[in-house]
Amino acid sequence: MARSIEDHAQELGYSLVICSTDNDLTREERYVNVLRQKSADGIIIATGARNDAMMKQLMKYKLPVAVIAREMPLLAVDTVLVDDYLGGYLAASHLTGLGHRNIAVIAEDLAVMSSKERVRGYRKALEEAGIPYDENLVAVSPFHVEGGKATAKELLSGSNPPSAIFGCNDLLAIGVVQAARELGLRVPEDVSVVGFDNTVLATIIDPPLTSVAQPVQQMGKEIVQLITGEIDGSKPSKQRLVLLPELVVRGTTSAV
Repeated sequence: MARSIEDHAQELGYSLVICSTDNDLTREERYVNVLRQKSADGIIIATGARNDAMMKQLMKYKLPVAVIAREMPLLAVDTVLVDDYLGGYLAASHLTGLGHRNIAVIAEDLAVMSSKERVRGYRKALEEAGIPYDENLVAVSPFHVEGGKATAKELLSGSNPPSAIFGCNDLLAIGVVQAARELGLRVPEDVSVVGFDNTVLATIIDPPLTSVAQPVQQMGKEIVQLITGEIDGSKPSKQRLVLLPELVVRGTTSAV
């Protein structure tokens, strides 16, 4: 996504400075202040913030700001995001369609709108398949492979292990695949796995990961158009664009 933003920004004569925060809110605030002090023309944020306090403060400076892949519903700010609810629904519907009924989900943080919406879509798919929603099958994990692995081991070592797990991002899902292997389980024969984001990692693990794809090229293009329109004054109002995800089926899912 960052590469897409950079490519489209360069086409319009802008340079991109990338600040990686790893969802560390203190680091995020520090980077935002540095960019503001260095007179950046605008800032695109994929924030890990659980509230909008920092964004409200930033917007007081009248600096063009746009948000990507995060929902800030209480703020009038240019936003480009994917339909996370639909993505969660596609992932879980794929698994129910394969005959799975004991399906777990591992989310990053249910206080973050994207995770909350993906789990809501998962719950809707279960409801349509006549499968009772079980809070014990909804787990929260740190946003990395090791977190997904540790959480999946707990789920798969229980008295009623799931036959399928939906990881709300590809890193969590890859952690699930690793956990299954370390427990002597086969993917997808013993446990099916679905990720979210369809990163390059999804194509290089073995077996390749079934994942919900975000249209990152289009997201990058749209966010650049919004922020540059804000910078040059050609865009009169704030916009919120919601793009559609797509399920990409690979080798980590199979019928029960």
